[in-house]
Amino acid sequence: MTELQTDWPHYVIGIVIYPGMTTLDIVGPQTVFAGLPNVEIHRVWKTLAPVTGDDGMVIVPDTTFADCPPVDVICIGGGRGQSAIIDDAEVLDFLASQGEKAKFVTSVCGGSEFLAKAGLLEGYRAATHWAARPLLAKLGVEVGTERVVVDRNRMTGGGVTAGIDFGLAVAEALYGADVAKISQLLMEYDPAPPYDVGSPEKAGPALVEKAMQYMAQTMGTTL
Repeated sequence: MTELQTDWPHYVIGIVIYPGMTTLDIVGPQTVFAGLPNVEIHRVWKTLAPVTGDDGMVIVPDTTFADCPPVDVICIGGGRGQSAIIDDAEVLDFLASQGEKAKFVTSVCGGSEFLAKAGLLEGYRAATHWAARPLLAKLGVEVGTERVVVDRNRMTGGGVTAGIDFGLAVAEALYGADVAKISQLLMEYDPAPPYDVGSPEKAGPALVEKAMQYMAQTMGTTL
Protein backbone atom coordinates (compact mmCIF):
# COMPACT_ATOMS: atom_id res chain seq x y z
CA MET A 1 0.00 0.00 0.00
CA THR A 2 1.38 3.38 -1.03
CA GLU A 3 1.55 5.87 1.83
CA LEU A 4 0.11 9.35 1.47
CA GLN A 5 2.56 12.21 1.09
CA THR A 6 3.04 14.63 3.95
CA ASP A 7 4.60 17.64 2.21
CA TRP A 8 1.36 19.12 0.94
CA PRO A 9 1.49 22.38 -1.03
CA HIS A 10 -0.17 25.40 0.56
CA TYR A 11 -3.17 26.97 -1.16
CA VAL A 12 -5.24 30.04 -0.31
CA ILE A 13 -8.95 29.82 -1.13
CA GLY A 14 -11.26 32.82 -1.20
CA ILE A 15 -15.01 32.21 -1.01
CA VAL A 16 -17.14 35.28 -1.69
CA ILE A 17 -20.32 35.46 0.37
CA TYR A 18 -23.06 38.05 0.04
CA PRO A 19 -26.62 38.85 1.16
CA GLY A 20 -29.22 36.74 -0.62
CA MET A 21 -26.85 33.97 -1.67
CA THR A 22 -27.89 30.32 -1.62
CA THR A 23 -25.86 29.06 1.30
CA LEU A 24 -25.56 25.47 0.04
CA ASP A 25 -23.77 26.81 -3.04
CA ILE A 26 -20.94 27.71 -0.67
CA VAL A 27 -21.41 25.26 2.22
CA GLY A 28 -20.93 22.30 -0.12
CA PRO A 29 -17.54 23.41 -1.48
CA GLN A 30 -16.54 24.80 1.93
CA THR A 31 -17.09 21.35 3.46
CA VAL A 32 -14.78 19.80 0.87
CA PHE A 33 -12.17 22.55 1.11
CA ALA A 34 -12.07 22.47 4.91
CA GLY A 35 -10.99 18.83 4.82
CA LEU A 36 -8.06 19.43 2.46
CA PRO A 37 -4.49 19.50 3.74
CA ASN A 38 -2.66 22.79 4.25
CA VAL A 39 -5.37 25.12 2.94
CA GLU A 40 -6.13 28.63 4.12
CA ILE A 41 -9.78 29.58 3.56
CA HIS A 42 -11.12 33.12 3.57
CA ARG A 43 -14.86 33.79 3.61
CA VAL A 44 -14.91 37.22 2.01
CA TRP A 45 -17.34 40.12 1.84
CA LYS A 46 -17.24 43.91 1.90
CA THR A 47 -17.50 43.99 5.69
CA LEU A 48 -17.36 41.54 8.59
CA ALA A 49 -21.07 42.00 9.37
CA PRO A 50 -23.17 38.81 9.33
CA VAL A 51 -24.63 37.91 5.94
CA THR A 52 -28.08 36.35 5.57
CA GLY A 53 -28.62 33.89 2.75
CA ASP A 54 -31.78 33.40 0.74
CA ASP A 55 -32.79 30.54 3.05
CA GLY A 56 -32.40 32.60 6.23
CA MET A 57 -29.09 31.04 7.26
CA VAL A 58 -26.60 33.57 8.64
CA ILE A 59 -22.90 33.33 7.85
CA VAL A 60 -20.23 35.61 9.31
CA PRO A 61 -17.42 36.71 6.95
CA ASP A 62 -13.90 36.55 8.32
CA THR A 63 -12.13 38.65 5.67
CA THR A 64 -13.01 41.86 3.84
CA PHE A 65 -12.30 42.63 0.20
CA ALA A 66 -9.72 45.17 1.35
CA ASP A 67 -7.89 42.71 3.60
CA CYS A 68 -8.08 39.60 1.43
CA PRO A 69 -4.66 38.29 0.37
CA PRO A 70 -4.06 37.02 -3.17
CA VAL A 71 -5.85 33.70 -3.53
CA ASP A 72 -5.08 30.56 -5.48
CA VAL A 73 -8.78 29.74 -5.83
CA ILE A 74 -11.53 32.35 -6.05
CA CYS A 75 -15.08 31.06 -5.72
CA ILE A 76 -18.56 32.59 -5.72
CA GLY A 77 -22.01 31.02 -5.62
CA GLY A 78 -25.44 32.11 -6.78
CA GLY A 79 -28.67 32.91 -5.01
CA ARG A 80 -32.12 34.38 -5.30
CA GLY A 81 -30.72 37.67 -4.03
CA GLN A 82 -27.84 37.92 -6.46
CA SER A 83 -29.71 40.27 -8.79
CA ALA A 84 -29.41 43.01 -6.16
CA ILE A 85 -25.61 43.04 -6.41
CA ILE A 86 -24.87 41.41 -9.76
CA ASP A 87 -23.69 44.75 -11.16
CA ASP A 88 -22.04 45.95 -7.95
CA ALA A 89 -18.74 47.51 -9.05
CA GLU A 90 -16.96 46.64 -5.80
CA VAL A 91 -17.88 42.97 -6.11
CA LEU A 92 -16.97 42.73 -9.79
CA ASP A 93 -13.71 44.63 -9.30
CA PHE A 94 -12.72 42.28 -6.48
CA LEU A 95 -13.46 39.21 -8.61
CA ALA A 96 -11.61 40.63 -11.60
CA SER A 97 -8.58 41.56 -9.51
CA GLN A 98 -8.33 38.21 -7.75
CA GLY A 99 -9.27 36.25 -10.87
CA GLU A 100 -6.49 37.83 -12.88
CA LYS A 101 -3.85 36.08 -10.76
CA ALA A 102 -5.69 33.09 -9.26
CA LYS A 103 -4.68 29.56 -10.12
CA PHE A 104 -8.36 28.66 -10.51
CA VAL A 105 -11.35 30.94 -11.16
CA THR A 106 -14.48 29.16 -10.02
CA SER A 107 -18.18 29.37 -9.27
CA VAL A 108 -21.23 27.35 -8.33
CA CYS A 109 -24.76 27.79 -9.68
CA GLY A 110 -25.54 31.40 -10.63
CA GLY A 111 -22.11 32.51 -9.49
CA SER A 112 -20.93 32.13 -13.07
CA GLU A 113 -22.96 35.23 -13.93
CA PHE A 114 -20.71 37.24 -11.60
CA LEU A 115 -17.63 35.80 -13.29
CA ALA A 116 -19.01 36.67 -16.72
CA LYS A 117 -19.82 40.24 -15.72
CA ALA A 118 -16.34 40.56 -14.21
CA GLY A 119 -14.89 39.65 -17.61
CA LEU A 120 -13.54 36.31 -16.43
CA LEU A 121 -15.44 33.95 -18.73
CA GLU A 122 -14.73 35.45 -22.12
CA GLY A 123 -13.77 32.56 -24.40
CA TYR A 124 -14.58 29.92 -21.76
CA ARG A 125 -17.29 27.32 -21.28
CA ALA A 126 -19.12 27.40 -17.96
CA ALA A 127 -21.95 25.80 -16.00
CA THR A 128 -24.79 27.36 -14.06
CA HIS A 129 -28.19 26.43 -12.64
CA TRP A 130 -30.32 24.96 -15.43
CA ALA A 131 -32.87 27.78 -15.19
CA ALA A 132 -30.13 30.38 -15.63
CA ARG A 133 -28.51 28.88 -18.73
CA PRO A 134 -30.24 31.30 -21.16
CA LEU A 135 -29.11 34.28 -19.09
CA LEU A 136 -25.49 33.12 -19.05
CA ALA A 137 -25.60 32.51 -22.79
CA LYS A 138 -26.81 36.09 -23.33
CA LEU A 139 -23.62 37.25 -21.61
CA GLY A 140 -21.60 35.59 -24.37
CA VAL A 141 -20.61 32.48 -22.44
CA GLU A 142 -20.65 29.02 -24.00
CA VAL A 143 -22.89 27.20 -21.53
CA GLY A 144 -22.19 23.59 -20.61
CA THR A 145 -24.84 21.26 -19.26
CA GLU A 146 -22.42 19.08 -17.30
CA ARG A 147 -22.66 19.03 -13.53
CA VAL A 148 -19.14 20.46 -13.40
CA VAL A 149 -17.50 22.20 -16.36
CA VAL A 150 -13.71 22.49 -16.43
CA ASP A 151 -12.24 24.71 -19.13
CA ARG A 152 -8.55 25.23 -18.51
CA ASN A 153 -8.38 27.05 -15.16
CA ARG A 154 -12.08 27.91 -15.07
CA MET A 155 -14.06 25.45 -12.97
CA THR A 156 -17.79 25.97 -12.63
CA GLY A 157 -20.53 23.91 -11.02
CA GLY A 158 -24.19 23.60 -11.90
CA GLY A 159 -27.01 24.32 -9.52
CA VAL A 160 -26.77 24.22 -5.72
CA THR A 161 -25.96 20.57 -4.86
CA ALA A 162 -23.44 20.44 -7.71
CA GLY A 163 -21.22 22.44 -5.35
CA ILE A 164 -20.10 19.22 -3.69
CA ASP A 165 -19.12 17.64 -7.02
CA PHE A 166 -17.44 20.91 -7.91
CA GLY A 167 -15.54 20.98 -4.63
CA LEU A 168 -14.22 17.48 -5.25
CA ALA A 169 -13.11 18.51 -8.74
CA VAL A 170 -11.17 21.41 -7.23
CA ALA A 171 -9.69 19.05 -4.63
CA GLU A 172 -8.41 16.79 -7.40
CA ALA A 173 -6.96 19.73 -9.32
CA LEU A 174 -5.06 20.91 -6.24
CA TYR A 175 -4.02 17.67 -4.57
CA GLY A 176 -4.71 14.79 -6.95
CA ALA A 177 -7.35 12.09 -7.30
CA ASP A 178 -6.41 10.20 -4.12
CA VAL A 179 -7.13 13.18 -1.89
CA ALA A 180 -10.38 13.90 -3.74
CA LYS A 181 -11.48 10.28 -3.33
CA ILE A 182 -10.58 10.29 0.36
CA SER A 183 -12.54 13.54 0.81
CA GLN A 184 -15.58 11.98 -0.83
CA LEU A 185 -15.31 8.89 1.37
CA LEU A 186 -14.86 10.86 4.59
CA MET A 187 -17.94 12.95 3.76
CA GLU A 188 -19.78 9.73 2.90
CA TYR A 189 -20.88 11.43 -0.27
CA ASP A 190 -22.84 8.57 -1.79
CA PRO A 191 -25.99 10.22 -3.15
CA ALA A 192 -29.04 8.06 -3.75
CA PRO A 193 -31.92 10.49 -4.37
CA PRO A 194 -35.49 9.15 -4.19
CA TYR A 195 -36.22 10.45 -7.70
CA ASP A 196 -34.05 10.60 -10.79
CA VAL A 197 -35.20 14.08 -11.82
CA GLY A 198 -32.26 16.22 -10.74
CA SER A 199 -31.69 17.83 -14.14
CA PRO A 200 -34.06 19.17 -16.79
CA GLU A 201 -32.81 16.52 -19.18
CA LYS A 202 -33.94 13.80 -16.76
CA ALA A 203 -37.04 15.55 -15.46
CA GLY A 204 -38.66 16.19 -18.83
CA PRO A 205 -40.52 19.26 -20.15
CA ALA A 206 -43.71 18.84 -18.09
CA LEU A 207 -41.95 18.76 -14.72
CA VAL A 208 -39.59 21.56 -15.76
CA GLU A 209 -42.58 23.76 -16.57
CA LYS A 210 -44.15 22.98 -13.19
CA ALA A 211 -40.84 23.76 -11.48
CA MET A 212 -40.65 27.15 -13.21
CA GLN A 213 -44.21 27.93 -12.10
CA TYR A 214 -43.37 26.80 -8.57
CA MET A 215 -40.34 29.09 -8.40
CA ALA A 216 -42.40 32.04 -9.58
CA GLN A 217 -45.18 31.35 -7.08
CA THR A 218 -43.20 30.43 -3.97
CA MET A 219 -39.86 32.19 -4.44
CA GLY A 220 -40.82 35.20 -6.51
CA THR A 221 -38.16 34.31 -9.05
CA THR A 222 -37.40 32.20 -12.07
CA LEU A 223 -33.67 32.49 -11.53
